[in-house]
Amino acid sequence: MVNVGLWVRVQAKPGRERDLAEFLTGARAVVEDEPATVAWFAVQLDESTFAIFDAFPDDADRRAHLVGGVGKALAEKGPELLREPPVIEYVDVLASKLPGRA
Repeated sequence: MVNVGLWVRVQAKPGRERDLAEFLTGARAVVEDEPATVAWFAVQLDESTFAIFDAFPDDADRRAHLVGGVGKALAEKGPELLREPPVIEYVDVLASKLPGRA
Protein backbone atom coordinates (compact mmCIF):
# COMPACT_ATOMS: atom_id res chain seq x y z
CA MET A 1 0.00 0.00 0.00
CA VAL A 2 1.02 3.60 -0.57
CA ASN A 3 0.31 5.83 2.40
CA VAL A 4 2.89 8.64 2.46
CA GLY A 5 5.04 10.57 0.04
CA LEU A 6 7.39 13.44 -0.57
CA TRP A 7 7.09 16.45 -2.86
CA VAL A 8 10.55 17.96 -3.32
CA ARG A 9 10.76 21.19 -5.28
CA VAL A 10 14.12 22.38 -6.61
CA GLN A 11 15.17 25.46 -8.57
CA ALA A 12 18.19 25.30 -10.89
CA LYS A 13 20.83 27.96 -10.82
CA PRO A 14 20.81 30.09 -13.98
CA GLY A 15 22.53 28.17 -16.74
CA ARG A 16 22.37 24.86 -14.83
CA GLU A 17 18.88 23.78 -15.91
CA ARG A 18 20.12 21.06 -18.27
CA ASP A 19 22.57 19.76 -15.63
CA LEU A 20 19.80 19.51 -13.05
CA ALA A 21 17.51 17.73 -15.52
CA GLU A 22 20.28 15.23 -16.26
CA PHE A 23 20.95 14.73 -12.55
CA LEU A 24 17.28 13.98 -11.90
CA THR A 25 17.05 11.66 -14.89
CA GLY A 26 20.08 9.72 -13.64
CA ALA A 27 18.64 9.52 -10.12
CA ARG A 28 16.09 6.99 -11.35
CA ALA A 29 18.77 4.30 -11.33
CA VAL A 30 19.37 4.92 -7.62
CA VAL A 31 15.72 4.52 -6.60
CA GLU A 32 15.47 1.31 -8.64
CA ASP A 33 17.44 -0.26 -5.76
CA GLU A 34 14.91 0.94 -3.14
CA PRO A 35 12.08 -1.61 -3.01
CA ALA A 36 10.10 0.52 -0.54
CA THR A 37 10.03 3.45 -2.99
CA VAL A 38 6.76 2.37 -4.59
CA ALA A 39 6.51 5.31 -7.01
CA TRP A 40 9.06 7.91 -8.06
CA PHE A 41 8.70 10.77 -10.53
CA ALA A 42 11.05 13.56 -11.53
CA VAL A 43 9.17 16.38 -13.27
CA GLN A 44 9.93 19.76 -14.80
CA LEU A 45 7.49 22.53 -13.89
CA ASP A 46 9.00 25.36 -15.93
CA GLU A 47 12.37 26.25 -17.44
CA SER A 48 14.25 26.19 -14.14
CA THR A 49 11.87 24.58 -11.63
CA PHE A 50 11.82 20.83 -11.09
CA ALA A 51 10.26 18.49 -8.55
CA ILE A 52 10.40 14.93 -7.35
CA PHE A 53 7.34 13.08 -6.12
CA ASP A 54 7.81 9.72 -4.49
CA ALA A 55 5.56 7.43 -2.48
CA PHE A 56 6.10 4.85 0.25
CA PRO A 57 4.16 2.37 2.37
CA ASP A 58 5.00 4.12 5.64
CA ASP A 59 6.97 6.86 7.33
CA ALA A 60 9.94 4.61 8.16
CA ASP A 61 10.41 3.89 4.44
CA ARG A 62 10.07 7.59 3.65
CA ARG A 63 12.75 8.49 6.21
CA ALA A 64 15.06 5.77 4.88
CA HIS A 65 14.69 7.19 1.38
CA LEU A 66 15.57 10.71 2.53
CA VAL A 67 18.92 9.56 3.92
CA GLY A 68 19.54 7.20 0.99
CA GLY A 69 21.26 7.58 -2.33
CA VAL A 70 19.28 10.36 -4.01
CA GLY A 71 19.17 12.43 -0.82
CA LYS A 72 22.93 12.11 -0.38
CA ALA A 73 23.61 12.91 -4.02
CA LEU A 74 21.33 15.94 -3.90
CA ALA A 75 23.04 17.19 -0.75
CA GLU A 76 26.41 16.79 -2.48
CA LYS A 77 25.48 18.31 -5.87
CA GLY A 78 22.94 20.82 -4.56
CA PRO A 79 25.31 23.73 -3.97
CA GLU A 80 26.55 23.37 -7.55
CA LEU A 81 23.14 22.98 -9.23
CA LEU A 82 20.50 24.60 -7.03
CA ARG A 83 19.59 28.24 -6.57
CA GLU A 84 18.40 27.49 -3.00
CA PRO A 85 18.00 24.41 -0.79
CA PRO A 86 15.28 21.94 -1.83
CA VAL A 87 11.79 22.52 -0.45
CA ILE A 88 10.73 19.17 0.99
CA GLU A 89 7.07 18.61 1.78
CA TYR A 90 5.83 15.51 3.57
CA VAL A 91 2.48 14.40 2.16
CA ASP A 92 -0.14 11.80 3.02
CA VAL A 93 -1.44 9.82 0.06
CA LEU A 94 -5.24 9.80 0.06
CA ALA A 95 -5.68 7.55 -2.99
CA SER A 96 -3.47 5.94 -5.60
CA LYS A 97 -3.52 3.74 -8.67
CA LEU A 98 -0.33 1.87 -9.44
CA PRO A 99 0.16 -1.28 -11.51
CA GLY A 100 0.35 -4.41 -9.39
CA ARG A 101 -0.45 -2.58 -6.14
CA ALA A 102 -3.49 -2.94 -3.94
